Amino acid sequence: MNNIDQSRAKRVFGWFDQRLPISSLWRTQVAEYPAPKNFNLWYIFGSLALLVLVMQLATGLFLAIHYQPNPHLAFWSVARTIQRDSHWGWLIRDMHIVGASAFFVLVYLHMYRGIMYGSYKKPRELLWLIGIFIYLALAAEAFLGYLLPWGQMSYWGSAVVTNFVTAIPGIGKPIAQWLRGSFVIGLPTLNRFFVFHVFLMPVLLLALVLVHLIALHQVGSNNPDGVEIHDNTNESSWPRDGIPFHPYYTVKDLFGVSVFFVVFFWFVFYRPDGWGFLLDKLNYTPANILHTPSDIHPLWFFLPFYAMLRGVPNKLYGIMAFAGSFALLACLPLLDRNPIRSIRYRSVLYKLNILMMPASFLWLGYVAHGFATEHNMVYGLHVTEVFYATFLVLPFFNKRRAIGATVAWLVATEAVVFLIDLWMYSIHAHGWALMLLTDWIPAAYLLLLFGLAILFPALTRDTQHLPERLTAGGIFH
Repeated sequence: MNNIDQSRAKRVFGWFDQRLPISSLWRTQVAEYPAPKNFNLWYIFGSLALLVLVMQLATGLFLAIHYQPNPHLAFWSVARTIQRDSHWGWLIRDMHIVGASAFFVLVYLHMYRGIMYGSYKKPRELLWLIGIFIYLALAAEAFLGYLLPWGQMSYWGSAVVTNFVTAIPGIGKPIAQWLRGSFVIGLPTLNRFFVFHVFLMPVLLLALVLVHLIALHQVGSNNPDGVEIHDNTNESSWPRDGIPFHPYYTVKDLFGVSVFFVVFFWFVFYRPDGWGFLLDKLNYTPANILHTPSDIHPLWFFLPFYAMLRGVPNKLYGIMAFAGSFALLACLPLLDRNPIRSIRYRSVLYKLNILMMPASFLWLGYVAHGFATEHNMVYGLHVTEVFYATFLVLPFFNKRRAIGATVAWLVATEAVVFLIDLWMYSIHAHGWALMLLTDWIPAAYLLLLFGLAILFPALTRDTQHLPERLTAGGIFH
């Protein structure tokens, strides 16, 4: 490009920049946005989740062009028109399938990073709550899209979930009937779910992500040390422990994207069904409303919540247990009020409890993947109690506790577990013999946690000397 072309391009860009602040937005939000200098590997999952969101919107647009929201045509529009008759249709659909699971993996890792480093504490409470709403919108988007292929498992899985809504007192049945557009899942349901999945939820997701980014840039990014970099600035008001987001973290994110794409496209080309986890084998057959599968279960990212739902025989209480898990996430700023943000400087037992959060979540998924036997239902109930306990014991770590207070916490939490089992027995949900087979799981976890706190009080002590400046840390910690 010669000097004349460069001058012309500069004038054109200047004309746009005077009317639309492109360069100032780039400068303030990216090039000169101060980011903590000690971000580790955990901080790349948010950027990757945003990338996958864009990929899902792009591939979903192509699929929507060829999809037919009709019970007689839906399955074949996917299996034949998209997979076989359209150029590269198989690639676009497999990218959409793998992308859906990749989105949840990245969001789960992103949320867990926030829990580890206290990204829900002041001044980022609202940022955390917006993130919870993003997850809820993502879950709704995935559920609505699950019915669209009109396969055997997607049909019956959607039927089971919509039937759960009827348990809500007063408004449950009207809501379920409105969602289905009838008394059973059929053409009106498919049309509704298609419109919600393709139009409504993507717009809501994009809006929430935009608000999330605005809130992030308002309060600034957290870091593995939990130190506010804006509290220590130089003469030009630049944080001493901050570096420009571009080019330092854009280059780092590009490297992460390249590694992600290697894993992502391996699944796309070699295992798009993920060994039956990303796409159930029953979804390769058209929906048959006259034949109920022997085992109905959702995709892997909903399995833990499915274990909560079926762990409680009463549908209403099952929904309350399911909704309570999201309420616990939203209430983290109230439950954990310890001034120390980062897990690096928290006590050994606090770290054990934080580690148990994802462990119990994965455990619930393992239980839900099995058949819906009575034993697995009780098993899921008791693992749900462990999952709830990891959140509800957080106030114990807000300050130093005396031995007597620790004993009181142990007695109170064990009593709650016993009362839940007693209630289950009183409503004739399960017998004592069956419940005692797995009742030891939450009891043992609570005994381990508080027993160690009683025997070794040093395990409950946080680090006394916190850093005033950022430290190097490690790749993962």
